[in-house]
Amino acid sequence: MKKSGKVLSTIITVFAVTLLLGIAASGIYTVSESEQAVVLTFGKTTGISGPGLHFKIPVIQRAYKVDTTIKGFDVGYTTSNGSGEDPQYTSTPDSMMITSDYNFITVDFYVEYRVTDAEKALFSSENPELILKNIAQNSIRTTIGSYTVDSVLTTGKNEIQSNIYTMISKKLDTYDIGIQLVSISMQDAEPPTTEISEAFKAVETAKQGKETAINNANKYRNEQIPAANADADKIVQDAEAEKQRRINEATGQVARFQSEYEEYKKFPAMTKRRMFYETMEDVLPGMKVVILSKDGDTQTLLPLDSFSDSNSSVNNTSGLQSVFDTDKGTDKDTEVTD
Repeated sequence: MKKSGKVLSTIITVFAVTLLLGIAASGIYTVSESEQAVVLTFGKTTGISGPGLHFKIPVIQRAYKVDTTIKGFDVGYTTSNGSGEDPQYTSTPDSMMITSDYNFITVDFYVEYRVTDAEKALFSSENPELILKNIAQNSIRTTIGSYTVDSVLTTGKNEIQSNIYTMISKKLDTYDIGIQLVSISMQDAEPPTTEISEAFKAVETAKQGKETAINNANKYRNEQIPAANADADKIVQDAEAEKQRRINEATGQVARFQSEYEEYKKFPAMTKRRMFYETMEDVLPGMKVVILSKDGDTQTLLPLDSFSDSNSSVNNTSGLQSVFDTDKGTDKDTEVTD
């Protein structure tokens, strides 16, 4: 009886030791460099464990490990391994969006995030990654809807990514679900169908043609304006020269008339006769001169040639003097007609 009691006591002891060792072993856990562990005591958070070997009280305490590495997901496309080594990208309905100028476009994004608060990531929401996906979808569509299709396809990529990043970050701060946006990048943007793509290319070609026409018109304008300005300047200069010439000519005539008037005041009869002769010298070469007597009979016919030969003006003047002096030195009875 004593021997059987010892055997039973030994078995119980071994079982107890084994049980204690098992329970103790279940309280030991390891946290890697890329993880954090949330320790719960009776269902309440009592600590956050970092990388290393840790111990928790079995049954009473539980530890939940959370991956804190950077993770990512696709928005607008899916990735799968094809027959080759390169992955296959397939657009999803989520990629279809509309721009501010009411054009459809397919845009793909890749979102990267990481857990910054293990406790909130575990208990603040049921699925924080799904919440982030919904936030990203909303922010992307809102931002794309505020840009034209040209901006999305060409120069607006960096600005769009920055605006989306800011919008998502603000919403994550508001929801406070323990995760942080690391980056968001636009993978691709293109018209959704071949027909739309061709139409878009046609529009782009037309826009380029418009720009070319505008540039050519500006070039022609820039070439013509200097020439037109030069012509205008020449016209103004010619007008100023003509103006000055006429002023000078008028000034000279005024001076000449003034000089003649001064002479006229000194010798009015002589000056009057001289001016009459000079005027007749200018008029008579273009006329036929007939001199009539008092009774109306023709006495002398002076042909035009007699006043347009190579004789000097003095001879002409003396000839005229003799003509107008035919009737006792007076010109009252003389009539000149064509």
